[in-house]
Amino acid sequence: MLLSLAQAVDSSALIHSMRDIALIGALINVAHLLALAVFAGALVVVDLRFMGTGLTREPLAEVASQAQPWLVGAFWALVVTGLVQLALQPVKEYYSDMFNFKMKVMLVAIIFTFIVRPRLARANEARMRVWGKLVGLASLILWSGVAIPARLIGLVG
Repeated sequence: MLLSLAQAVDSSALIHSMRDIALIGALINVAHLLALAVFAGALVVVDLRFMGTGLTREPLAEVASQAQPWLVGAFWALVVTGLVQLALQPVKEYYSDMFNFKMKVMLVAIIFTFIVRPRLARANEARMRVWGKLVGLASLILWSGVAIPARLIGLVG
């Protein structure tokens, strides 16, 4: 079923037109990278605060609250630009082990980032010393598990 969908998208006139205009793919890549930079910045600021470094004069809950709009906005920009990138080569991504791994790790990272992490950011900081470090580290590891395979897709398929 997914392969049929990938093949249908791949053969659509709109996708062929988009592929014929190289500037479209380049602009989508630039937008994706800009959104990635904002997302990573918002993520790392909070993760460092979880680990007891960074903006230590500000309460963790405040840092997380201020970063949240940037994190969410950048996340949705990544979703939109990522879907366009996927549409430009859907069959290749369907067969890519790296892409499949990236998507599985991303699902876990999204759940962790948008469900688990916010609850812990509002918890009593004094009782989060060890847990905070683990939460920040887990977040960084999960998102690295998305970013590294994403980069490798072009190199190893």
